[in-house]
Amino acid sequence: MNKKHLLLSSAVAGLMVFSVTPTTFAHDMLDDAFVEKGQEGSQSLNQIPILEGSKNVGNWREVGSVQLKQYDGVQNNTADVYAHKGYAYVGTHTSNGGEGGVRVFDMKDPSNPVEVAKFADDIPGTWQEKVIVKKVNTKEFKGDLAVVSVQQLNSSNPDSQGGFLLYDVTNPESPEKLGFWEMDKRVPGTHELYLTVKEGKPFVLAANPYADYYTHGEEKDFALVDVSDPAAPETIYEFDPRILPEVDEDFNGYHWNSPDGKTRPVFNHSTMTDNNGDTALLSFWDLGTIILDISDPYNVKFEGRTDYAPDVQGSAHSAALAKGGNVLIETREVYNPTKAGYEESYGYTRIFDIKDKKNPKLLSTFKTELVDNVEDGVTFANTVHDPKVHGNTLYLSHYAGGIRAVDITDPSNPVQIGNYNPEDGYFWGTFVDRNYILGSDMNQGLKVLQKNRSSK
Repeated sequence: MNKKHLLLSSAVAGLMVFSVTPTTFAHDMLDDAFVEKGQEGSQSLNQIPILEGSKNVGNWREVGSVQLKQYDGVQNNTADVYAHKGYAYVGTHTSNGGEGGVRVFDMKDPSNPVEVAKFADDIPGTWQEKVIVKKVNTKEFKGDLAVVSVQQLNSSNPDSQGGFLLYDVTNPESPEKLGFWEMDKRVPGTHELYLTVKEGKPFVLAANPYADYYTHGEEKDFALVDVSDPAAPETIYEFDPRILPEVDEDFNGYHWNSPDGKTRPVFNHSTMTDNNGDTALLSFWDLGTIILDISDPYNVKFEGRTDYAPDVQGSAHSAALAKGGNVLIETREVYNPTKAGYEESYGYTRIFDIKDKKNPKLLSTFKTELVDNVEDGVTFANTVHDPKVHGNTLYLSHYAGGIRAVDITDPSNPVQIGNYNPEDGYFWGTFVDRNYILGSDMNQGLKVLQKNRSSK
């Protein structure tokens, strides 16, 4: 049942006008258990020994490994990775001051990726995690369009600004800037995003954590943006959690008084769509994975969401689809395994049947051997991160746990079939291409896996 969005009461608004300097590191930056994701040299910010493992995963083996180029003596570390038409696009994290931009690698020889370009690094005091590239054909633009998330390192920097950038990468070795979707200065920026194309028309789905909270409801954490003209992106829809009957009208954008009696954190961390761009998945932390019908982007409809038992931290981080869109993979980035009132566990993966999107049904969970190592304390090393699906195989990046390959032929019984975990590996993301699997290693750069020649 839709509820009219009311203005926040002055009492609630007053609570929100405290001084906070957002420093975004791609997780819940407003919780009490703060720890950065990365590592620098021998000083691990996670204080967890890095695992030593195998350079093989199933019948795939490592064939290439290359560190990002340094610019002006600065070594940035990797964030997410994407591939398009024989090129790999690698985002960068906050290490050494951000501003690492997106790195483009020529993948003609997968055993020897060559960094050929750097772009989206022109906004001071920002970092660029996510990049998606798709072929677009509109009246205003025809070619390969790249969208890049932009987040402020510190919103007190007068020169920084969050949002997402749009680039022409028809020639990947010479990207050209087309436009910038700019957010309210109070908001850190767009954390993750997705680009979908419907009948040639491109739309960006932008996850903007804490937009609702920092703007007192003026902007929302999820925006659907028409980028048919990349020079003039147009916001056409925002998702407001207050339309849900279980969310109070005076919800302050972050602290949710959930039906289980707990006050849970809520913000949109990431988003993606099915192959047709008809269904959108919004990872909304403890509100679960929100399922939207965007088959008509100008008439978006809420369909359903996942939820959690009272003793389970939500932390819905990322999502993927399998089995023709009937199965939802939900990864949960739990890095504080001993949070009061919840099970003692790091983040693990949940698998749902969503044939009836109004009523997602939990089929199974997939846990690694790291999940129960709660004595390791607050760390990202032991939690799952991002999912990708190729056929009946689910690939999961697991930070210090490497890249896991999981057989989901039977989604109610996921079975690990491989673990790629080179020495000192620390994986942010993975991408499955026709000819290779890519991994973004925060310590060592871009990793490339290919099938063993002897494998079928």
